[in-house]
Amino acid sequence: MKRLNSNILSIGITLLLAIVVVVSSLVTSHIVEQFEQEEQKKIELWAEATRQFILAGENENIDLLLQVMEGNTTIPVYMVDTNYNLLLSRNVPEPKRNVERFYIKKINELRATQEPIEVRISDSVMQYIYYEQSSTLQWLSYFPYIQLVVMLALAGLAAIALLMVQRSEKNSLWVGLSKETAHQLGTPISSLNAWNELLKATYPNDPLLPQMDEDIRRLQMIAERFSKIGSQPTLEPCEVLPIVQSAIDYMRARTSSKIEYRLNVDGLRFKAKDERLKVKAMLCAPLFEWVIENLCKNAIDSMEGKGSITIEVKTENGKGKAENLYIDITDTGKGIDRRNFKRIFQPGYTSKKRGWGLGLSLGKRIIEDYHRGKLFVKQSQLGVGTTFRIVLEQTKDC
Repeated sequence: MKRLNSNILSIGITLLLAIVVVVSSLVTSHIVEQFEQEEQKKIELWAEATRQFILAGENENIDLLLQVMEGNTTIPVYMVDTNYNLLLSRNVPEPKRNVERFYIKKINELRATQEPIEVRISDSVMQYIYYEQSSTLQWLSYFPYIQLVVMLALAGLAAIALLMVQRSEKNSLWVGLSKETAHQLGTPISSLNAWNELLKATYPNDPLLPQMDEDIRRLQMIAERFSKIGSQPTLEPCEVLPIVQSAIDYMRARTSSKIEYRLNVDGLRFKAKDERLKVKAMLCAPLFEWVIENLCKNAIDSMEGKGSITIEVKTENGKGKAENLYIDITDTGKGIDRRNFKRIFQPGYTSKKRGWGLGLSLGKRIIEDYHRGKLFVKQSQLGVGTTFRIVLEQTKDC
């Protein structure tokens, strides 16, 4: 419904802008036409005043004629003889060079576009007047185009503002849902802790209690992850590989034995005690581990419980001085259609019968908004598998 309302609003704004531009263009066109008529009358009056000034005798009062002739301060005027040689000009900005050539070209252009105003001095002497639009009238004729550009700019700003409002509302919904989830998980987790302590006192040697401890700790971590959504998490220099290995261990214990997990670093198989394979980045460990888990869960769903998940960590020089860290998560699942590479990160999109379609969207937000990295589909082939890539900036800090 919100999407429909937004579309209706966008269409309404577009129609309103179109109506404003059309009406403005018609009004401006009418005003320009009136100005053109007024300027033509002024030039005709100026031509008549010039003719009478030329014919005036020595004793005649020419003050009014001079006033009319000097009153034209905006309209460019050219007076020529019957051979179209320039006799005088007014309000014409002359170039510094090739003045004569400039006037010849200008008069030829005017002859091709307008009929001159005739000034008959005598039966044998005829002169002609050509004129151009004043600068004011020229600017006025450009006004509809200027207004169109302004309207388009305003429409663009309105569209951006609308998108920002929608994104803000969506973010608020995400934050509210996450905070409320973390809050709701708090009470049952506390109760589970209390019951677990009671079971330890009653059955101190039960081999299942350590596993219950691990599951409760996991629930506490999940609640902590949800509580961090919406607030900027604190990033610390962390070793990446133990966090990735922890996510793999957690998923391996809860998935089919038919799924094989591999963790490689620059082509070498990772071993927890190998000092040569230490890789660090600025991370919020709980949120980063959550992303790895979500990508593994998507891979498991895609493989339908059978296949392999390979996590390849690569270090490589970036464009600047910093080194980029690449984490590729590859599965042997059913793959993703190329047309959906970006769509799968949209909230609510899912190909599964169950689920909200939030995992990949949350993961992308955690990596790109919180860790200033990138998360995208590197490659995928239907029936073969998919590779997701995480790009982070590696750090040497201890």
